[in-house]
Amino acid sequence: MAGSSRQGLPPWIGVATATKRVELDKNNMVKDESLLKESSKSQITDVDLSFVERVFSAAGAAFISAIVVNPLDVAKTRLQAQAAGVPYDGLCHTSCSGTSTYMPSAHVRASQPTCSPDCTRYSGTLDVFYKVIRQEGLSRLWRGTNASLALAVPSVGVYMPLYDIFRNYMEELTSRNVPTLTPYVPMVAGSLSRSIACFTCYPIELARTRMQAFQHSQDGVKPPGVWKTLTGVASPVKNGNKQAFQSYRILWTGLGAQLARDVPFSAVCWSSLEPLRRRILSKIGDEPSASSVFGANFCAGFVAGSLAAAATCPLDVARTRRQIEKDPTRALTITTRQTLVEIWRDGGMKGLFAGAGPRVARAGPSVGIVVSFYEVVKYALHYRQSKEMILDG
Repeated sequence: MAGSSRQGLPPWIGVATATKRVELDKNNMVKDESLLKESSKSQITDVDLSFVERVFSAAGAAFISAIVVNPLDVAKTRLQAQAAGVPYDGLCHTSCSGTSTYMPSAHVRASQPTCSPDCTRYSGTLDVFYKVIRQEGLSRLWRGTNASLALAVPSVGVYMPLYDIFRNYMEELTSRNVPTLTPYVPMVAGSLSRSIACFTCYPIELARTRMQAFQHSQDGVKPPGVWKTLTGVASPVKNGNKQAFQSYRILWTGLGAQLARDVPFSAVCWSSLEPLRRRILSKIGDEPSASSVFGANFCAGFVAGSLAAAATCPLDVARTRRQIEKDPTRALTITTRQTLVEIWRDGGMKGLFAGAGPRVARAGPSVGIVVSFYEVVKYALHYRQSKEMILDG
């Protein structure tokens, strides 16, 4: 996630940066080099980074982010699925054995007591953490991490480099022809690149949501992975419909809701992130460093991600509800608008913002980590190339 106030220049190069000094230990010489006034042949800019280098930066950022914030993603999905009617009492009797959470019932034998209602419902993010650890084990907080990694690495690896490419091209185009539209470039570039990444990687997103939403209550049996989850989604349609196309189409169930969530999210995120990042960098000083690049991008990403997550929470609830729908016919016919109406009818405003807490708590650090790591790696690559040019010169 990158942007700059000047086309082609990395975001961590301040506007006032005019010179950079590189000390050569072998010759004890210091060479002053202008970064902003160099000829186009010798200048290394954000545009000069290859697509492979951008993908490497983005994939590393996505890998770290997916592992760190996955428990919050599980909590968000569980709260949203519970609001949609998914029961979470499959493991309650086993986990409550030997505790005082049983409620004796006159209609049930003493050896088969009934659990308290509080034991089978989540009341918030911390309650999800507590009950998942107690009922399913600590490792279940990282349920779907393999799907998250399988999704995040290619998705962000496509999303971030495409954003850079689209942004650089659009900034150059608008600055020469329609300068008044240049401030809107991050919003358009982010929305377009996110749409492409979302469509190409959506089946993995579907698998991740279903893996996180449903409990696995069979002891000694390994929970289904990404491939088995997707096969289970497609099999009922394939068996009940002669058209094989339908079985593949269902793997994109909820794509409309995903796009309706991610495109506005990207628009809000980038529109907030770019000016915040430039403002922070302008206050740090002229000479960028790895720590200043990391700090500025993490802070800007944290704020922008939190704002975007809060603004698009109802669309995220609708997406989750569509992805966990078990009726194949209904999954293929219901629209995002109909889903939002159902959520409002069943739960009102509270239903539309189910899981908002963990969603915002997840999005802020996630965007901050991805943005800062991506830009720091780009900074390191840029610094290495610039140093090589000075040595060769």
